[in-house]
Amino acid sequence: MISWIQRTFQHHFRLIFAVLLIGMVIPFIFTIGSTPGIGRAERTTATRDFFGHNLLSQEETRVLVGDTRISAELQYGTTNVSQEQIEYYMYQRIAAKHLADELHIPAPNAEEITDFIKGLRMFEGADGKFDVTRYDAFRSSLKSDSGTSEADIARVISDDAQMNKLQKFLAGPGYVTPGDVKQVLDKGDTTWTISTATVEYSDFPAPASLSDAELTKFFADNTFRYTVPPRAVVEAVRFPLENYLAGIAPTDAEVREYYDSNRSKFPKPPAPKSTDPKAPAPKDDPEADYAKLQPAVRTVLVKQLATQAAVKAASDLAYSLYEGKVDRTSVDAFLAGHNVKVESLAPFTKDAGPAELGGSHAVATAAFELNADHFYSEGIAVPTGAVLLVWKDQLASHEPLLAEVRDKVVADAKDSQRRARFIEFGRTLKAGIESRLKSGEAFDKAASEAAGDVKVAVKSFPPFTLRKQNHDVDQSVYSVLDRLDKGSVSDMGATADKGVIVYAADKKEPVTDESNPRYAEIKAQIASQFARTDATSVMREIVQDELKRSESAVK
Repeated sequence: MISWIQRTFQHHFRLIFAVLLIGMVIPFIFTIGSTPGIGRAERTTATRDFFGHNLLSQEETRVLVGDTRISAELQYGTTNVSQEQIEYYMYQRIAAKHLADELHIPAPNAEEITDFIKGLRMFEGADGKFDVTRYDAFRSSLKSDSGTSEADIARVISDDAQMNKLQKFLAGPGYVTPGDVKQVLDKGDTTWTISTATVEYSDFPAPASLSDAELTKFFADNTFRYTVPPRAVVEAVRFPLENYLAGIAPTDAEVREYYDSNRSKFPKPPAPKSTDPKAPAPKDDPEADYAKLQPAVRTVLVKQLATQAAVKAASDLAYSLYEGKVDRTSVDAFLAGHNVKVESLAPFTKDAGPAELGGSHAVATAAFELNADHFYSEGIAVPTGAVLLVWKDQLASHEPLLAEVRDKVVADAKDSQRRARFIEFGRTLKAGIESRLKSGEAFDKAASEAAGDVKVAVKSFPPFTLRKQNHDVDQSVYSVLDRLDKGSVSDMGATADKGVIVYAADKKEPVTDESNPRYAEIKAQIASQFARTDATSVMREIVQDELKRSESAVK
């Protein structure tokens, strides 16, 4: 079944060494912050060496990014990975290959590659195990003109299988103390029997009015809330999606390929309900499911291809500006000469993109990268197609006068007073409950009496653990359990719409030594996590050091 990858690897890629493991991939991709970019579209002959690769070479980085994206999609089972995440993972792959070469980590054999393929999330079924159907569909998709060959996949998988060996080498055994295991067992396996008293925030009305003195003081104490952040002033050249739909007609094979590569975007259609309770559950029929989903898949693919065409057209215009050496003084004339319509956008902040473009975060990010010297963007995808931005100005941050934001200040000040009354009631309620419990009253009666005229809802729950949670328990309750002993009452935890007090009627702690059957299991899990963390730290330090070195060399 997996022999095509094995054969390709054995015949063509025996000497290829590689990089990270899936256990390192996800932490690397989704926890590391922003890093230096790969570069802009301008031609350059400069070099920035990073373990033997020139990060300023568009051709070289294109191949590296392509391999990295394949790796991320295979291992995480989704195409929803940002360019920034791919960039940093690319650095990890380069660094890991370099380290593997230095440490003489042997290449994976055929059996190791097979085992690795069976563990990839791309081929994971609903039960979390290797799904032959998904694997065969992926193989079939490679036979269409997708731009990705079997040789590409074989190269990436051989690299990623090598990651497994490197990660284990770097990770070590993972050292765990008995206290580590005890902490996890205590937290996850302690049995709780609790009751809760809930008060609705809506039962505490806001004050009808505020004096000018109260309003002025609140505004002076909270000026930071109303500071207007810097705002970009730009114009946009739109490239509407509908202008690029004509002629886009993907074949059935292309639609199927897109579906196979993006199944997470298309949930399985619900099975028809049977009126016969004894009727057997319907069997899975992937082909029938696809037949129902195919029109929706085609629509999504057509829109994606049209968006790509719109982005290309916008980027072509940006390149024309670059080639024509257009400066700020002549950009308006240049665009007018090309019969391009320019639209002014209302000033917007970096956290909230222009309303005219759906508040696009990508547009906001690009706009704040522009300035008087670099005054136009590349093509940017938006829900309606694509845009090219032209910089005009950036408005500085400023603090408004009270009169400019009076309505918002009034609303905030009233809610502040309302919230203060609510929190104070919570303190009074807790004290009243504790006093009545000491007198021997039951929790429900104690809570009702302590609340006075305020309505309080009391609930009691059967025993549960954090490992096997009771889904009827409000999630906010779990965060306070660590601070409770048997018979104690929590502070009122206040959320946006309610306040909750927790009473620990009973608390039974588990056995935390080796006589507990779960002790060995927990110890192994912690050791594995500690080991992965150690390996991640090593690779992060290697990447950061090399990025600093290469950046200094360029300067």
